[in-house]
Order: sequence, then C-alpha cells, then structure tokens
Amino acid sequence: MTEGSRFAVADAHFHVWDPRAHYYPWLCDPEPISFRYGDYRSLRKPYLLTDYRADSSGWPVERGVYVEAEWDPRDPLGEMNFIDEVRKPDNFPTVAVAQAWLHHEDCAAVLEAHARHAFVRAIRHKPKPGMMDHANWRQGYARLAPLGLHFELQAPWRQLEEAARLAADFPDTSLVLNHTGLPLDDELAGWRAAMARLAARPNVAVKISGLGNVTRKREVVLATIEAFGCGRAMFASNFPVDSLRSTFSGIFTEFETITRGFSKAERRALFHDNAVRIYRMEKP
Repeated sequence: MTEGSRFAVADAHFHVWDPRAHYYPWLCDPEPISFRYGDYRSLRKPYLLTDYRADSSGWPVERGVYVEAEWDPRDPLGEMNFIDEVRKPDNFPTVAVAQAWLHHEDCAAVLEAHARHAFVRAIRHKPKPGMMDHANWRQGYARLAPLGLHFELQAPWRQLEEAARLAADFPDTSLVLNHTGLPLDDELAGWRAAMARLAARPNVAVKISGLGNVTRKREVVLATIEAFGCGRAMFASNFPVDSLRSTFSGIFTEFETITRGFSKAERRALFHDNAVRIYRMEKP
C-alpha cells in the first residue's frame, strides 16, 4: 500500500458501460471514431462496477462520479435509467453527470427529466468551437442552475477563452473543466495561459485527469493546482478510458507522488473533499 492509499478517494470521473445491452455509437458502430489515444478496440466490451472495483482495488474509493459515456444521443434519458439500476446495490456511483444537448429543441424537457433523478448533479457537453457563444446554446445553459445542475465542459484548451466568457456571463452556474483542458507536451505555454484565464473565474473548478498523452505530468499537475488552488481541483481516474495508457494504481500513485510536498489537508481536498463538496455528494 502506498502512502497515498491511506487517503479516502472520491474519484471525480469514471465510466461504466455495457455495449452488449445498450447502444453507444463509439463502442458499437463498426467504424471507430478518431480518438486521442488512438486504437481503442480494447474498450469495446462491457465495463461494469465489478471491473471498476477490481481496477481500483488497493485504493479506498469511497465515492465516485459517473460521467456520461456518449450513450445513444437519440435517447439521452436512457443512460440515467441504466445508472439508476447500477446504483441500487450500494448507491455507487454516488452521483452522476448526464448527457444533454443544450441547443436542441427538447433541451428543457431533457434537463428537467435528468434533474428528477436525485443522484444527477450535472450535464456534460463537448461543444464545437464557437458554440459556447451561440445564443440558443446559452439559452439551454441558463436552465442548469435553476434545476440545481452544473456544467461539465470537455474541450481542448484552445476553447477555454470561450469558456471563460461563459463562466463570467453566468456567475451563478458552476462549470467543471474535464481532463485538465487536454494539454500536450508541446503546447504547454498556450495551455498555461488559457488555464489561468479560466481559473480567474471563481465559479470554475477542474478535474486533473485524462493525461495519457502527456509525459510532463508533474509540470501539468502542479501548474493546474497553482492556477486553481487546492480548493478547486480534483483528481480523477477517467477509467476505463485511461486504462489505454496506465493502470488505476499507476495514475493515483503518480498523483500521490507529485503532491507529497502538500499538507495533509490539501491532499485530502485534492483526493476526496473537493469532489464531495463540488458534486454535493452529502446531499441525499
């Protein structure tokens, strides 16, 4: 057991799926999509809670955030019904992030249906460049906070200027940046500047995850914490996706090693407490 495994863990980002029983275009269609980790054929099989528990064994994962897995976009509500069933034995995943398309005509009805699940905390969308400035997309975004939902953004760092404007224009809506803004080693100067601008908005937090294409991980992790502070950053596995690059233990051991100079309170915040607070995990 590593020193870090003594910390309770709230994994801020993971997935489960069953492409035998449900339709996920990227996992089920014969033609693979373009993917940042390249060949992902090993993921095109069921990954259930038993698999996640086996991968995370050795680390005390007490809470976890399920994040939508690009389920059939024609049925955005079906995924949360699936997760409702998954949660029944022991209320894990603790909370979930659902799929929604903020510019679609049925956005209001979809968001209201998601909000009726007591465990749903947010929706995720991967907007195309410029989309976060569009009026109709923003009309959907404006519906989140009144329903008790926040927004999960997955976008490359070049779109973070848009995200900073969005966060400024909707200060009452929390925004969580996924996967550290997707940096690459040869882009870190531009990535740092973009992250600093986004971090200036107090309603934005970040998940430090999805770093499988980065070799300068220590630099990226510490720069992210420097920008957002220890109160607005969370560690996450992004499993099973990041199993294409590392093991669960390898990812969390690296987080533990990088943060050995931090105080115990700061490390508890990064590994557990921030995710519990930001995702309102103590809420029934």
